[in-house]
Amino acid sequence: MMIGGSTALVTGANRGLGKALVRALLEAGCAKVYAGARNIAGVAPDRVVQPLQLDITNMDQVAAAATRCGDVGILINNAGVAGFAPALAAPTMDNARLEVETNYLGTLAMCRAFAPVLERNGGGALVNVLSVVSWFNAPMQGSYCASKAAEWSLTRAVRFELRAQGTLVVAVYAGYIDTDMTSALTLPKTSPDVIAARVLAGIESGSEEILADDRAQSVHRELFKDGEAFEANMQKTWNEHVRRQVRERA
Repeated sequence: MMIGGSTALVTGANRGLGKALVRALLEAGCAKVYAGARNIAGVAPDRVVQPLQLDITNMDQVAAAATRCGDVGILINNAGVAGFAPALAAPTMDNARLEVETNYLGTLAMCRAFAPVLERNGGGALVNVLSVVSWFNAPMQGSYCASKAAEWSLTRAVRFELRAQGTLVVAVYAGYIDTDMTSALTLPKTSPDVIAARVLAGIESGSEEILADDRAQSVHRELFKDGEAFEANMQKTWNEHVRRQVRERA
């Protein structure tokens, strides 16, 4: 789909990759960008950018966003948290709860709220920013990896369900991005502007899977071979389920 002239919503837009995505959307000619964030003080409004108070774990704010942003054609679910703690050795389950509530349940809430909005606006695109650790578990980040694996599975479920309404459902994978979240890590990182540019290029080319940096590409090559046949069979299973429901209601 074409980004120029469209209306987009980016969550977690006040810093890091979210801020880079807003910049990239503006440069690509978006007519309007809703910049959603828990703290909108970091969002500079102008004639195109509209700050949006949005904590994706707050169901009232999610519902209010879907009402206010009824013209959205591109939803980018970028908001996320990482506690960088092991699953069992962490002193409490607080990080794990927050990661699941944000990365999985918050993203699910946004998908549910905005699926009808995207359908009314012709299908559009729904983009979930995942991670290479959606595919495997790095034990020192055990609970974060688990939450991203759940978000990865969710993205596939949403793709199966929304394909019939013409919504492009995009999964974005990357290793470490050079943001505040990873500031304490001394590992190779990719600029958020580079990731944002690759995300937008993927949306415009109709890509469902975006391997946004070298780390994502190398891990994917190592872990996967050909999953297209399996995915096609899962789509067939969903389509048959929908047809059966229609027959039962008739």
